[in-house]
Amino acid sequence: MVVGSAVSIQNVKKTFDGKDFVLKGMSLEIPRGSLTAIIGFSGTGKSVVLKHILGLYQPTSGTIEVLGQDLGKMSPNELTKFRQKFGVLFQSAALFDDMTVLENVCFPLFEHRREIRTSQVLNIAEEKLTQVGLDKKHFGKLPSQISGGMQKRTGLARALALDPEIMIYDEPTTGLDPILTEMVDNLILETHKSREGLTSIMVSHDLSAAFRIADHIAMLDAGKVLLTGTAEDFFKSDIELVKRFVSKGMKHS
Repeated sequence: MVVGSAVSIQNVKKTFDGKDFVLKGMSLEIPRGSLTAIIGFSGTGKSVVLKHILGLYQPTSGTIEVLGQDLGKMSPNELTKFRQKFGVLFQSAALFDDMTVLENVCFPLFEHRREIRTSQVLNIAEEKLTQVGLDKKHFGKLPSQISGGMQKRTGLARALALDPEIMIYDEPTTGLDPILTEMVDNLILETHKSREGLTSIMVSHDLSAAFRIADHIAMLDAGKVLLTGTAEDFFKSDIELVKRFVSKGMKHS
């Protein structure tokens, strides 16, 4: 594992049927403390990479180390415990419909911090919701009673409840209007900057957002990493596919 990497993916191959490989010998280093965007055309393996980082998939071959730990050597119980180091904001906010905003954020704390008193859990949940800019008058509402933007904020507060070392955003702005998209992008950036040492990983189709907020970008193609670097590296790249992706992506944004 490269010193200073939060995630180290070494020569990882993945097949689900023993014939077709989704990941074809992928190697990728995600720097600690970075806001890394993983980009690429649909079907290049972006979400599959995320599931490997979370230990939900095991590679067919190769190794994945997260925060210095080899995921392949962990038992299911160890993996479950280790996942508490992650916060995940899903494409849809994935909130529990029958729980209030506050109860949604309390949920991971009741689940994984059973030693904490209920009053402390409520304090932490309120603090996280305030951090992501949600007004207290909404804490008692159900997800169906708040706007899409508020649902995203609630989902983010829940993801931050356990003070994770790595935040993962899986296509956080897909299907959102431009104003909401910008709000979510800014929220990701603010969250990243406000927590020292936090590593943020964002899978995105939204190139302009990736170039605007990420300090490290990895482009996948056909199950491998095509290019990693800064936005400037991408704009200067001579790789034909990168040039095409950049010009198309920037045109549509």
